[in-house]
Amino acid sequence: MIDSLQQTWTSLLNLIDKFVSPDWGSLIGLLPLMLLVGVLGPLLSLAALAWFYYFVTKPRPRVQIEEGPRRALIGEGGAPVFPPGLPYCQRHALVYPSGTTRCDVDQQDLLVVCPMCGIGRDAQVNTCGNCGLVLKVERRLQVAGAAGPPPGGAAIA
Repeated sequence: MIDSLQQTWTSLLNLIDKFVSPDWGSLIGLLPLMLLVGVLGPLLSLAALAWFYYFVTKPRPRVQIEEGPRRALIGEGGAPVFPPGLPYCQRHALVYPSGTTRCDVDQQDLLVVCPMCGIGRDAQVNTCGNCGLVLKVERRLQVAGAAGPPPGGAAIA
């Protein structure tokens, strides 16, 4: 019984000895690997955090969906200027989103100026009678541009 306790005690001490006084030669051999992990690990972590921070805070364009008609721009001489390719009501000087064919105010047919040749036609007709351009646009997204140069920067001239 005493021999068995002594043998158990000896094996326990041998196990503890491996943790308390390790093999220093093999640990010195692992030093370059530990140095590599200790230096590259934090650098890669910081790079990943910087990439994540940029991805979350990067500037994005603001998108506005055109819901209804808007007033046409007024040109020289006080006449409204209608953009080519968009339906418009000449009577009320309103520009409608693409695909609209009737005025919301008086239900009159809208007109469209062909972007290729500049000839006006009815908005219900998809093909220009002059140049043959097929203009059938369903919905258009409008990206709101910045009013000036970005903060902290100068405009490119």
